[in-house]
Amino acid sequence: MSSISPFLWFDKDAYEAAELYVSLFPDSRILNVGRYPDGSPGEPGSVMSVSFVLDGLEVQALNAGPQFPFTEAFSFFVQADTQEKIDRYWDALIADGGAPSQCGWLKDRFGLSWQIVPPRLGELLGDPDPERAGRVMQAMLGMQKIVIADLEAA
Repeated sequence: MSSISPFLWFDKDAYEAAELYVSLFPDSRILNVGRYPDGSPGEPGSVMSVSFVLDGLEVQALNAGPQFPFTEAFSFFVQADTQEKIDRYWDALIADGGAPSQCGWLKDRFGLSWQIVPPRLGELLGDPDPERAGRVMQAMLGMQKIVIADLEAA
């Protein structure tokens, strides 16, 4: 694994988020759960940190309060090569309070942004026919969840 990994600051749901994420993606697992000790800023015994692997990428998460909420400035970019995978990831990540956005973006119920994108989108946007690439761009701009068949029809 790399010596560099994303570090996510959660208010209080780092463990619940990690459980959801590792349940969705292959090659994923929780590695370690750290708990707040006596005399620390958190409630003793409550989850302080979670280290987990997300599709082979090690991620660190911390429960540290609401001071620094997530923004769209950081997101996980997920390449999903079939409509079935797009639908599965999209539906699971917006469930229970998540929110769809535009062009394959969404926020999960913890406020973390994700992009669920098929590699086919890049292929179609790179079409040598600029009119076709433009139609694909317009189709994508009108979507929330990406629908491969609709991109190809454009």
